[in-house]
Amino acid sequence: MSQSRFNSVFLTQRLTLLRTLQRMVGNPSTAEDLLQETYLRVTRALGERPIEHLEPFVFQTARNLALDHLRARRVQSRTLVDDVPEQVLHNVAAPLGNSEDAVHAEQLLKRLSVSLGQLTARQQRIFILSRLHGASYLEIAEQLQVSASTVQKELKLIMAICMGVADRLK
Repeated sequence: MSQSRFNSVFLTQRLTLLRTLQRMVGNPSTAEDLLQETYLRVTRALGERPIEHLEPFVFQTARNLALDHLRARRVQSRTLVDDVPEQVLHNVAAPLGNSEDAVHAEQLLKRLSVSLGQLTARQQRIFILSRLHGASYLEIAEQLQVSASTVQKELKLIMAICMGVADRLK
């Protein structure tokens, strides 16, 4: 397949590709960038090997680039403390000033450990995958063979338990 054939296919499908990318990433500027990257990647691939089915290859390349972008954006925006209010985060992360603070922190950790130990095995797994490994709801759902909605509900429950422990120690 020649570069000129690719150029023709790309120009013909450009608007459709752009709309598809915009729907996927929700940002016209990012979609334009991904479209340009698609062109470059397909051009590079054509230089390395013949591509028998060019049009599906172009669309799949664009789709993969959009998915990579979304994954990177999700990882970038995720933190280990998504659902914890900032005030609680600052209280927990505050440097210990005296032995009273150290005792308080130790009590909090013990109570959290006890509370988390009372969770079901699935809830513990969800907590670990989400908060320690940074997995998304969808990734956890696939791994545990449950719905993403179930994962979200379980995490809200777990975070409420953690918040309750922190509130009781104030």
